[in-house]
Amino acid sequence: MEANLAALAAQLNAIVWGPIMLALLLGTGVYLTIGLKFMPVRRLKAGFQLLFSKQSMTHTEEHDGITPLQSLMTALSGTIGAGNIIGVASAILIGGPGAIFWMWMTALCGMATKYAEAIMAIKYRTRNEEGMLIGGPMYYGKISLGKIGAILGVAYAIMMVIAGLATGHMVQANAISVVLNENFGVNNWVTAVGLSILVFGVIIGGLQSIARMAEITVPTMSILYLLFGTGILIMNAGQIPQAFGLIFDGAFNGTAAVGGFAGAAIAAAIQQGVSRGLYSNEAGTGSAAIAHASSETKEPIRQGEIAMLGTVIDTIIICTFTSLIILTVQIEMGGVVQSAWLFGDDGNAGATLTSQAFAAGIPGGGYVVIVGQLIFSFTTIIAWSLYVERAGVFLSNEKYKLMFRLSSVAVVFLGCVGEFSTIWAFGLASLGLMAAPNLIILLLNSPEIFKLTKEAHAARIEAAKQAAE
Repeated sequence: MEANLAALAAQLNAIVWGPIMLALLLGTGVYLTIGLKFMPVRRLKAGFQLLFSKQSMTHTEEHDGITPLQSLMTALSGTIGAGNIIGVASAILIGGPGAIFWMWMTALCGMATKYAEAIMAIKYRTRNEEGMLIGGPMYYGKISLGKIGAILGVAYAIMMVIAGLATGHMVQANAISVVLNENFGVNNWVTAVGLSILVFGVIIGGLQSIARMAEITVPTMSILYLLFGTGILIMNAGQIPQAFGLIFDGAFNGTAAVGGFAGAAIAAAIQQGVSRGLYSNEAGTGSAAIAHASSETKEPIRQGEIAMLGTVIDTIIICTFTSLIILTVQIEMGGVVQSAWLFGDDGNAGATLTSQAFAAGIPGGGYVVIVGQLIFSFTTIIAWSLYVERAGVFLSNEKYKLMFRLSSVAVVFLGCVGEFSTIWAFGLASLGLMAAPNLIILLLNSPEIFKLTKEAHAARIEAAKQAAE
């Protein structure tokens, strides 16, 4: 039975992440980037300035949502997880170092996608029966595009519930149970009970509880992870150029041993890089838009410029650190990983590879990975419980939100005792299926996205002229 499920998951994953999905994901990002005249890249510095401005860190007088900073931290808590630690290593093991290059490309294109998702989420958000600000792809699809958008919105919400339970809950919970079992001998059933109780304790408090937790844990753990990572890279600074060389060479030339010829290696690098990149930063899935819709800001463009920072922090910074640490340590140790990635990976090897790289790079480094994985995966579960709840309520009614919260807890329990490779494969497949309707909605709304951005740019120029006078 387990073997049949694993085979089915692998087949589904191969179909979902075929040429059509890759073209839709990257194509949408490229199209939006060009249509926005590369604004996300040009406004990157301004985005960070907006993020740390007083306006982004304080509540409005209405206090009817969360701050823009909290919305980004909540969105990041849903993306910084197993994908940044295990996913990066797995991408290297299966697709070779070249997969990292395609993760970068997914992230750069994803900046425009995340920007578009956030401005649509703010513009077309609404309020629930309790007066809370709510939104996301299901809402901006339904409100902006009428009947077609409503169909796409329902399809998105259905896939969000499925993907959330599989990717945001089962994969992350399984990663936690694997880490605790392999490193401390904790029984998976004990982890299942303990983690379920912790998750319930946070999500029962709703959005405000989730946002407060994310605002503290995400930046704290991210900074610690990067500090330890910086120490390892400083110690292996001489291997960094070679590591970048492996990444660029693998992206365009491949490793001939994979599949017997270079073309297969390049295809594997692209497939792994794009799918793991999307799993890491979720650009195009629309999940972050649900968090950003609850921001108290009244300026869609401002929130969009904050939202686009998510892919930079998640993939360009954290995933790059993970990949460079793995590659530089392996180069220093004699290039062991260069043969390891020829044989594929079932997920567990990815966790082991990252942990070993940190342990070899700095004393106690293995525990950094362990603690990082535990905290990142936990915060991801919490954020995705919010997404599942919002999608579920959209499909049903506000009175059923407790049912969806309890469903999240139940699936977390199951994820702790499930089989890793099957869960991981189903998770990646469901994430791709969820992204499709959202990307179509964004493409259909692209003229409005470009118009809103152009108007905001013109308003900034006019305001600057008046200030100068």
